[in-house]
Amino acid sequence: MRAVVQRVSEASVTVAGETVGAISRPGLCVLVGVTHGDTPEQAAQLARKLWSLRLFPGETADGSAGELSCSDFDGPLLVVSQFTLYGDARKGRRPTWNAAAPGPVAEPLVDEVVARLRALGATVETGRFGADMKVALVNDGPFTVLLEV
Repeated sequence: MRAVVQRVSEASVTVAGETVGAISRPGLCVLVGVTHGDTPEQAAQLARKLWSLRLFPGETADGSAGELSCSDFDGPLLVVSQFTLYGDARKGRRPTWNAAAPGPVAEPLVDEVVARLRALGATVETGRFGADMKVALVNDGPFTVLLEV
């Protein structure tokens, strides 16, 4: 599994003009791609990593300066499926999508990431799998990292 993680001050996703998911305070916007052979265990590992990744400036529990994770301040996450993360544009002028898992494989695994995050106590908003989505965000930093599990 692959995820592009952006620290945001706000983010939203709309489908056909309707907002289907939004966060309006500091948190993470996470684009998730699934490839062949990915497993529910990897989805769980990605969820744990997202919830505990220290990407935010702040004060730790003992009062010292440090970096915080979403779990430290109940930061929300907007999780959006994105098969194009497995696009390959090394040859030619058109990317291929051969490495992206098909919808019947990918959708349950993206759902598993969301379910595992919620089980950890996270507030999670989502896009709509397979839809033509418009993602808007304010990247705080800018701060973007790539995760692979």
